[in-house]
Amino acid sequence: MRIALFLVFLLFFSMAFAQTLTGAWKMKTSNGNEVIKIFSENYFMTGACTSEGRFLYASGGTYTFKGNTLTETYDFFTADSTVTGTSRSYAVKLSRQSMNLSSGTTKEEWSRADEGATVLSGAWRFAARVNDNNTVGERRSADSPRQTIKILSGKHFQWAAFNSQTKQFMGTGGGTYTVTDGKYTENIRFFSRDDSRSGLSLTFDCRIDGNDWYHKGKGTTGNPVYEVWERLKR
Repeated sequence: MRIALFLVFLLFFSMAFAQTLTGAWKMKTSNGNEVIKIFSENYFMTGACTSEGRFLYASGGTYTFKGNTLTETYDFFTADSTVTGTSRSYAVKLSRQSMNLSSGTTKEEWSRADEGATVLSGAWRFAARVNDNNTVGERRSADSPRQTIKILSGKHFQWAAFNSQTKQFMGTGGGTYTVTDGKYTENIRFFSRDDSRSGLSLTFDCRIDGNDWYHKGKGTTGNPVYEVWERLKR
């Protein structure tokens, strides 16, 4: 009896896991470009670059996954800004290690890029800067169409700055990361504003306080950065 119940539990667990998009997925194109798609519980981003780290395109926004249908609603879409604000649905075939998406003539085959999670896994939005006197400045409204969002899986990250109302895109970057003993390190794979930043590693002091992530160090330009990011609730 116990064995039977255990087998039922394993079957239930494997089926539940198989229906989880959360985490990072990778797709290799026929010309060798690299594409990473990251899902949190409430947000997704996709970033593509060449094998040398030259930025190609990115997209992101909210999504729903019901039954075997994935519907993405775009906050930004660099290949065609007119797509911003629209939705696209895909038929999904999902297993623990693979995800096949199809929509019309579009067919994509993805494999899991990582598993597991860290204290930073999920989606965050830029909330405020910390002033020289270590006080948090005025917070950006969560309802503003101008947002900077960062999404992290167990190993991969991507951020993007955009205005979903005007369809303006300000920039994106992504790669892999580690977080250990209060230190957060980004290993940049692509950076839309400057391809030469590919391969750069940046380390920041990292502290979580409730729904806030305090992020302090030096950015890609070498200038000091002290920011507060807030867990995305929408």
